[in-house]
Amino acid sequence: MLKHKSITRSGFTIMELVVATVISLIVILCVGIVLAGSHNDWNKMYSRVYDDIVTGSYNARSAFDSTIRMASRGKLILDEDDGSWLEVYYYNDSSSTSVDRYARFYESDGDLNIDYGTLNPKATLSTSTVCSNVSDCVFKATGRSAQMILTLDDGTRTACVVSSAVLNNE
Repeated sequence: MLKHKSITRSGFTIMELVVATVISLIVILCVGIVLAGSHNDWNKMYSRVYDDIVTGSYNARSAFDSTIRMASRGKLILDEDDGSWLEVYYYNDSSSTSVDRYARFYESDGDLNIDYGTLNPKATLSTSTVCSNVSDCVFKATGRSAQMILTLDDGTRTACVVSSAVLNNE
């Protein structure tokens, strides 16, 4: 009788390699799709937070609130026709004995601007552009408070900013 030697082969068959390769490709594709989706979502969220519309709305609200709060409640001039501009008066510094400065808010060519100037003689010292992409701007005044209703539109997104502040100084 002849005895057969048992031969043990080590290694993988072609089918095992194909199956392992397909499983690896599926895992790699799934991870790639998740990473690409996460990157796109992060870019969208970043643009929502740091978009010109968002930063412009924060700048406009901050500038309006701080300027109105330092203004004298003795006098406030509002465009009576359509509320397209608002002018408030304030003290230059703590040593001023009378109101000697003004700030005028208005919209021009899609920008929200503030003119700062002196009263006697009345002269504009500087003009500051607060934000751009302004599609509509309306100012209102009620009692000792002033309101700004500002609509920002860059063609892809629209934001409405409503701000109200009380004139605090005598």
